[in-house]
Amino acid sequence: MIHYIILRVFAHSTEDLSRVRAALDFFLRNAIGISDDDVTDGLIEVTDIEGHYGNPSVMLSSQISRKSDSVRLARFIRERMSSDDVQNLRDEMPERLDDEQLFHMRFDKQAAFQGRIVLSSSSDAITVKVKIATYPKNRLQAGLIVEELFG
Repeated sequence: MIHYIILRVFAHSTEDLSRVRAALDFFLRNAIGISDDDVTDGLIEVTDIEGHYGNPSVMLSSQISRKSDSVRLARFIRERMSSDDVQNLRDEMPERLDDEQLFHMRFDKQAAFQGRIVLSSSSDAITVKVKIATYPKNRLQAGLIVEELFG
């Protein structure tokens, strides 16, 4: 079903890193099933990067590998999406599922900070890549799994 889920977000120099981190934590806490008081430091890789114009930024990333956590995160996302966003995902599923069976989604950082899940088309978003596992590799079967999870 799900092999792993990768979450990634960039905190630009003009943004408050703690707010961007809180937006990512919104997803992680619900994937792992931990309370707001528990620390997610061990789940997040922090990388200092340089932007296109030399501006400093930070990349926060995390990989959810346990099957139960991955399924919990997928359900959490699906249950909190608006019906319009679910319809957009359905309409765009073929384009969002690549040849490596990664299903790509982007979510609004500000909405996540406020405890909401809203699809985004912006490059400045929380990116979520869901690796679908089928044996042998089968794009049609992967599409059916994505439909079951998010459709």
